Amino acid sequence: MTTERTGTRRAVDIVVRSVLPVVFALIVGGIILLALGKNPLKYYGDIVVNGVLGGNLQNSLVMMTPLLLMAIALIVVFRGQLWNLGYDGQYLLGAVFVGGLAPQLIPKIGLGPSYIALIVLSIAVAAAWTLVPAWLKARFGTNEIITTLVMSSIGVGGTGLLIEYLFQDPAQRTPQTRTMNTADMLPYIPGTKVHVGFIVAIVAAVVFQFILSRTSFGLRLDIFGVNPKAARHVGINSRTMTIVLFLISGGLIGLAAALDVMGQWGYVRNNWNPAYGDTIMPFVFLARLSPVGSIPFVLFYSIFATGGTVASIDSGLSTDFNMVIVALILVFMTITEYVGSKRELGQSYLPDELRDAVRRPFAALTGRSAQA
Repeated sequence: MTTERTGTRRAVDIVVRSVLPVVFALIVGGIILLALGKNPLKYYGDIVVNGVLGGNLQNSLVMMTPLLLMAIALIVVFRGQLWNLGYDGQYLLGAVFVGGLAPQLIPKIGLGPSYIALIVLSIAVAAAWTLVPAWLKARFGTNEIITTLVMSSIGVGGTGLLIEYLFQDPAQRTPQTRTMNTADMLPYIPGTKVHVGFIVAIVAAVVFQFILSRTSFGLRLDIFGVNPKAARHVGINSRTMTIVLFLISGGLIGLAAALDVMGQWGYVRNNWNPAYGDTIMPFVFLARLSPVGSIPFVLFYSIFATGGTVASIDSGLSTDFNMVIVALILVFMTITEYVGSKRELGQSYLPDELRDAVRRPFAALTGRSAQA
C-alpha cells in the first residue's frame, strides 16, 4: 500500500511539475498583455478560436507533424545526455533537397517512388550532417553544443547557396526552389485536410516510446546517459552509442523536413527558417523526455502557435509575443524543477548563503527584543 501511495504521489508530482510552468506562463503572459493595454481573455480566446474551432484544429495538426518529429529527435539525444542543437541546419538541408528535387523527380518516376526516395534522401542528408559533431564528441570529447551550432550555421548558409546556384526556380526573381504541384503533395487523411505525415509522426512517437522503454537498446541508452564510464564496464561502446544517437536524431529531423515540405509548403525559399527546435525544446523537458508524453505538449504549442499568430495580428502585437510565452514556460519550468528537486531531497529551497542573509536581520531583531 505504501509503495502504491508513493508511486501515485510521484506520478501526481510529475504531472503538476509539468503543467504548472505552462499555467504560470499563461498568467504572467496575461499580466504582460494587461500592461500593454490588451485584453488577455480576448487574446487567449482568439487563440482557441483560431487554433481549434471551425476546422482550425486541422491546421494545428498539420503544424504539429514536424514539431512532434523534432521533439522525438531531441528526446533521443537528450536521453543520452547529449545535445544536438544543429537542428536548423539539418532541417533546412533535408528540406532544400526535397523541395529542389521533388518537382523534377515526381513526373519521371511517379508519386509513390518519389515520396520514398525523397524521404530517404532527406533522412540521409540530415543524419550525415551530424557526423562531424558526433565523431568529434566520440573521439575527442569535444563539446557537441559548440560543434552542432557551428554545423547548423554552415548548413543554413549552405541551404541558401544550394537554392541560388542549384535549385533556383527560373520563373521566380526571389531565391526559391520550384513549387510542387498541389496534386503532387502528400495525400490527406480521408475526410480531413491533414496530410498523412501526421500519422507518420504519431506512429514514430509510439515506436520510439516502445524502443526507449521496452527494449535492450533503451536500457543501454539509459545506462549510457546516466554514466558513460560505467556504461563501458557493462559492454556498451560509448563512441558507437554517441554516433548512433546523433544519426537517429538527425534522421528524424530529416524526416520532419521531408514531410513538412511535401505536406505543407511545397517549396523552400532562401532565408526561411521555421526554427522548430527552439520553440519545441521546453516542451520536450516538460514531457520528461517521453515521446508519447510529448504529444499533448506539442499539440498545445501547435494550437497556441497557429491561433496565436492570428490573435497577435488582431491585437496589434508582434507575432514574436508567442516566443515570450515559450520563454516564460522555460523560466517557470526551471523554477519548478529546482523547487521539486529540493523538496525531494528534503532541503531548503534557498541556497545556504541566501538563507543566512535572510535570517540574519530577524536574528538580530530577536536578540534586541530579548535584551530589552
